[in-house]
Amino acid sequence: MADYKDAENTLVMETTKGKIVIECFPKDAPGHVKRIKELAREGFYDGIVFHRVIEGFMAQGGDPTGTGMSGSGKNLKAEFNDVEHVRGICSMARAQDPDSADSQFFICLDDARFLDRQYTAWGKVVEGMEVADEFKRGEPVVDPDSIVSMKVAADL
Repeated sequence: MADYKDAENTLVMETTKGKIVIECFPKDAPGHVKRIKELAREGFYDGIVFHRVIEGFMAQGGDPTGTGMSGSGKNLKAEFNDVEHVRGICSMARAQDPDSADSQFFICLDDARFLDRQYTAWGKVVEGMEVADEFKRGEPVVDPDSIVSMKVAADL
């Protein structure tokens, strides 16, 4: 097992392009981190695609239908924070309602500071950004890349 600073708050995501390691921010977004870890431990994310990947912006996944219209069925109360939406930040996708985030999240492929304090940033890619850079692009993506498995590092 790799040596993670805080294995209980680190996610290891194996994708069709390679491994991405995400350090979670439980102090900034405690409810979101708790829920993402629950979903990861249930195997919810395994096999889910990155259905929306926009060059110079972000890669979004976490919808079990792959359409961007669904989730796990449990909305989360917004936890907007001071984490800046820069390259590598992981944040929750949501509908117009600030409290509508569920299981969908995105990885910032570039700086997206216009999202600051409007979306819940909950983590940062600490290994494998070059993997996210390789995801196929599109809205929706044709033959999208997917999460093979997402696990909490402490469980590995």
